[in-house]
Amino acid sequence: MSADYSASKLPPFSLLEEPLLTFNTEDTSLDVNPLRGIVQHGAYSSSIFPTYTPELRIATVGPVGGWNNLRTLVNTLRSSHAPSDRKQYVPAFRGFENTFNVPLVAAKTGEAHVKLPDDVGSLGPEGPPHIRLLHALRTAMQRLALVRDHFDVVLVHLPDAWQIAFRTPGFDAHDALKAIGAGHGIPTQVINDRVFTFGYKASLAWRLSIALYVKAGGIPWKLAPLKGVPENTAYIGLAYALRGNPQEAHYVTCCSQVFDADGGGMQFVAFEARDPVKDVDEARRNPFLSRSDMRAVLARSLTLYQSRNGGMLPRRLVVHKTTSFKPEELEGALDALSAIQEVECVEVASNAGWRGVWLQESRNPTPQRKSEPDGYPVPRGAVMQRSGKSALVWVAGNAPRAASRGDYYQGGKSIPRPINIVRYAGIGPIELTAFEALALTKMDWNNDALYDPVPVTIRYSQRLARTIANVPTLPGNAYAYRLFM
Repeated sequence: MSADYSASKLPPFSLLEEPLLTFNTEDTSLDVNPLRGIVQHGAYSSSIFPTYTPELRIATVGPVGGWNNLRTLVNTLRSSHAPSDRKQYVPAFRGFENTFNVPLVAAKTGEAHVKLPDDVGSLGPEGPPHIRLLHALRTAMQRLALVRDHFDVVLVHLPDAWQIAFRTPGFDAHDALKAIGAGHGIPTQVINDRVFTFGYKASLAWRLSIALYVKAGGIPWKLAPLKGVPENTAYIGLAYALRGNPQEAHYVTCCSQVFDADGGGMQFVAFEARDPVKDVDEARRNPFLSRSDMRAVLARSLTLYQSRNGGMLPRRLVVHKTTSFKPEELEGALDALSAIQEVECVEVASNAGWRGVWLQESRNPTPQRKSEPDGYPVPRGAVMQRSGKSALVWVAGNAPRAASRGDYYQGGKSIPRPINIVRYAGIGPIELTAFEALALTKMDWNNDALYDPVPVTIRYSQRLARTIANVPTLPGNAYAYRLFM
């Protein structure tokens, strides 16, 4: 019996171009590498940022014993550093002021620098360690709120000696700090002890400096216009979490993150579902919303977009989430978005079981061996369509255009796993949907990497859903994402 191998033959693949980033409003200063683009063109907002933030003022919170380390860290960001890792990707760091066109300074009032006891047992008047830490953080933020006009960002040092207080069931110190800061409109940057001994100073300076610049209101880069993507396209990322103990939870918390076509406008709304979960076991595997709740959360998201865009509706709206769209969710989405011309609902799954190997022509070909594996993985941007509505997209992979020389594979290890995109609503080439997902992997301003493993719509909404699930007291308002970075 002869096998018909054509029946299992994979479809042809396509290669998407590396999305460009823009560093000015005219979209004339472009680069694919965000760090190289900042060096060559300056940050996107570098021409206007100094007019409302002439100097970036740092407040500090931390134990007395770590005070000198914080001072040294700030001096590190002010200094120049040659790259010592990822040399084909990371350019030299020229110091904060030369890079972002504003000086980095300590807040001038002593009230903006809160010194805490070194001993975790002395942080609060009573209770277990995490309650004492929570008390100290809440008190520190209240003190800083009184001098809010004297600083832009707070460095909060959480030392390893306090680890016993960082996490307990239903509590996470990082998430609690972000929620407290958000309540006062104060952006925070958490510093742990590892930062003080991190050996790659250029990478450290890039990473922390970009984060501080964004948290102070700066914009390091945006997406350049994407070929084939209509103007006035917007993106929404949805992530769900079960509030409280997942074994007993009956209500879903939804985080909706809203983005403009260029990846900006990063605001989100926290939404507490009103309809109880009927099947808790199914909700633990795949949290989802009822039709009415999906309609409500997307209507709120659309209102948020309109408030930023003079009341205008987007011409096209793309909704991302990590799990499949249930029929009632699709119905709720289309109810809320009926006034929008084009709507796409796309599942973006990062747990695809596929792997790919890039083959090159064999250096010593034989009839049995005409090709051999390349030394680098599948190129970033490779797309393999699986059906009319789904495709595998390699957002991680070889990206030579981002390198100063040769090839560049971020991380340098393992065979990259593609994401699997499935479109439940919408029309048009699946390659365009893939290209948007590829581009949005470059919009995480909370690190210095070329890309994230998933689009920013997914990454940010997941982080925020986790935070609001851990902080039940967080009001369901609209927040700027920089408060939760």
